[in-house]
Amino acid sequence: MTKLADDPATEAAKKAVAEDKKAADKSRAEYAARTKGKPTPTQEENDIALSGGHILQHEDDGSAPDPHNKALDADKPHARPQTYSTRAQRAE
Repeated sequence: MTKLADDPATEAAKKAVAEDKKAADKSRAEYAARTKGKPTPTQEENDIALSGGHILQHEDDGSAPDPHNKALDADKPHARPQTYSTRAQRAE
């Protein structure tokens, strides 16, 4: 068994280690809750694609929408159409 000094610094260190352990356990539990669900694509979809089948829509994996995409931004096209004319480039 480990023998520790009986002073305020040791007590503070024990308390800090206990708080760190509690925070790490909470973080692990939150991570486990976030990673529940099915993978997309599923193994069956991978097997069908490998055999030459075409997947039009993947099975829902049960995850929530991506929080980093705003609802209005998801519907926008990725590239803006060019609304100006450019000069023609000629090779000489």
